[in-house]
Amino acid sequence: MSREAGTGDGSGAPPPAPGGSASAGPGGGVGPGGPVEGSGPADAGGGTGPGEQPARRSGLRNPERAVRGLGSGVLILEAVVLLLAIQPIRVLGGELSGAAIGLIVGLAVLAVLLAGTMGRRWAWHLGTGLQVVLLAGGFLHLSLTVLGIIFGLVWAYALHVRRVILG
Repeated sequence: MSREAGTGDGSGAPPPAPGGSASAGPGGGVGPGGPVEGSGPADAGGGTGPGEQPARRSGLRNPERAVRGLGSGVLILEAVVLLLAIQPIRVLGGELSGAAIGLIVGLAVLAVLLAGTMGRRWAWHLGTGLQVVLLAGGFLHLSLTVLGIIFGLVWAYALHVRRVILG
């Protein structure tokens, strides 16, 4: 004799979840972990009263971490491009002075250090300063201005995404 696992009524239906309601069907508003968002009467109209703004949700589990990752990724990419650009600039772009090479290496090191501190508010300001210094490096070599413009635009986009996600 084999017994079917179920409710014990012979129907073979699984037993209700602990703490859950047996009558919660489609549209019942109760999920496996409790009430489902957006299914109750308070959620039908957006859940806000007159004059209230709905809470902004980015859809990310941890928006702060995502924004830190974006900032770190931009800075690490910038450091790699700066270091890899030294030789092509020397070969194709003419004379690259020792000061320009020193600036490039210094900015790359600073970018890597900043990438590790993107959880701090001041790191975003220093990252903006790094873009300005790279742009100003065009006085040493024109190609640094080009890199400064490109990474300045990428950094501006990262700041925009940060503002949209974190508010």
